[in-house]
Amino acid sequence: MYTIVNLYSTKKGEITRFLSSYYNKPISLEDDLKWENKYENSIEIADIIGAFIDNNDKYNINMWISLDEDAFLNITDDNADNIIRYLYERFPY
Repeated sequence: MYTIVNLYSTKKGEITRFLSSYYNKPISLEDDLKWENKYENSIEIADIIGAFIDNNDKYNINMWISLDEDAFLNITDDNADNIIRYLYERFPY
């Protein structure tokens, strides 16, 4: 099973700007209002969650993650730290 990260925006160019900054290289997207990526290693999403929360005042983006099939969690300032901690507890390797 994969861990899924979804980014949504109502403003064109926001997801592209965020991902270009995150990956430190130009990113081109077909749909600039939605982005989805699947990760085999669930711990890998801790980095993008941290980058999202650290920069959420710069971008008009929403993040949702799925750790279990058909269940998505909205990442917010209030729950990001707890979710990152949970990732390391649930997937210690």
